[in-house]
Amino acid sequence: MIGLGTIINSVGIVAGGVAGLFAGKLFRQEQQESLEKACGVTVVFIGIAGAMEGMLKISGSDISSEKSMLVVLCIALGTIIGELLGIERGFEKFGEWLKRKTGNSGDVTFVNAFVTASLTVSIGAMAIVGAIQDGLLGDYTTLAVKTVLDLIIVAVMTSAMGKGAIFSAIPVFIFEGSITLLAKLFAPIMTVTAIAYLSLIGAVLIFCVGVNIVWGKKFNVANMLPAVILAIVAAYLPWNF
Repeated sequence: MIGLGTIINSVGIVAGGVAGLFAGKLFRQEQQESLEKACGVTVVFIGIAGAMEGMLKISGSDISSEKSMLVVLCIALGTIIGELLGIERGFEKFGEWLKRKTGNSGDVTFVNAFVTASLTVSIGAMAIVGAIQDGLLGDYTTLAVKTVLDLIIVAVMTSAMGKGAIFSAIPVFIFEGSITLLAKLFAPIMTVTAIAYLSLIGAVLIFCVGVNIVWGKKFNVANMLPAVILAIVAAYLPWNF
């Protein structure tokens, strides 16, 4: 069944969020704050690991770095585009709308939890590649693996940051579902190089999400999302990064 991967992923996120919501009630305020920071540190290192995998090159006993210019250009230009488009404001407005419609107007952490969780589980190659595989072949294996990771991440985020994290299932469903439906258009674009560049830039953005969780909002990560598209475009430029 085409689209089953998106459904599984979305349901898994909700299940993780509900579990985290009940688990969060078992912790005192200071324990929830510690859990939130622990979650942030985890996200930071997931981002670092992904970025280093994309940037470090091992040749025998030598280790060198590459793709620095790719990161600089994609992040800088992508942020400029995102700031001009106001993507972060769009996310926040949608979060505010969800907060009102779901009867959570009094929850001051709702929007931050929603935006942070949405960015964490939406950014990355697994979402795009998995959705394309689902759309073309009906193979939801990649999205099933992603579901397990997302379930754990959202469970921890919900217990630490609040119920807004549960609703990250909505942008994931829309994002992955759209790619699944348009898989035949996206598949030829996602070459090995494009996936590698996407994974690298996605990891940098995930690192930024982790920094925001640990130290408070330092980056408008949603405004940096166009960097992901630029990473794919960069794969088709005539020079090597």
